[in-house]
Amino acid sequence: MDKLKFFREAIRDIKTAGTIFPSSRFLCRRMLKNIDFDTVKVIVEFGPGNGIFTKEILKKIQPHTTLITFEVNDKFFESLEKIQHSQLIIEKVSAEEVTPILQKHGFEKTDCVVSSLPFTNIPSDISDRILKNAYDAMIDNGLFVQFQYSLTYYKKLKKVFNDKVKLSFELFNIPPAFVYIAKK
Repeated sequence: MDKLKFFREAIRDIKTAGTIFPSSRFLCRRMLKNIDFDTVKVIVEFGPGNGIFTKEILKKIQPHTTLITFEVNDKFFESLEKIQHSQLIIEKVSAEEVTPILQKHGFEKTDCVVSSLPFTNIPSDISDRILKNAYDAMIDNGLFVQFQYSLTYYKKLKKVFNDKVKLSFELFNIPPAFVYIAKK
C-alpha cells in the first residue's frame, strides 16, 4: 500500500489507524532492535496497518519462527494479504483474541508482541483486555514493544508489566513517537 492510499484509509478510519502517516524506517528500526531474532519462535503483531513492521520482521526472522498479525481494518487487511511469505499468518480479529488465535495455530505462548495499536483511540476496557491478554499470552521474559505518540499509556504498561518497562523516543518519525519496551 503506497503512502497516498495509506493516507486516504487513515483519514477514513482514523480510529483504527491512529495516524495519517505510515511509520518511518527509523521507528521500525527502534521498535525491532531489542528482539532476539535468532531465538524467537512466535512473534505476534498487533495493528500492522500497511505492513511496514511486518515486512521488516519477515526479513529478520529465522526459518523456525512464525509471525501472526492481528488487523481489523479491511483495507489494511487486504494489503497484508498481498505479502506472500510462508511464515506469515494474517488474522482479521481483535488483538483481544491473542490466546485463542495462538492455540488455533498450535502455539501456547508468544515470545514477543510488537504493537502499533493506537491505545488512546481504543476504549479503555478493550485496551485493558488487550494488554492483559497479551501479557498472559507471553512466555516468561517475553518482550512487548509498543509505540505511541504520547506518554498516556506509560503508567498502564508499568502496572501490567510490574514496572519492567523502558522508554525510548524516536524523533525521525511523523509525528515523533515514544517506544515502550516491556518485559514479562
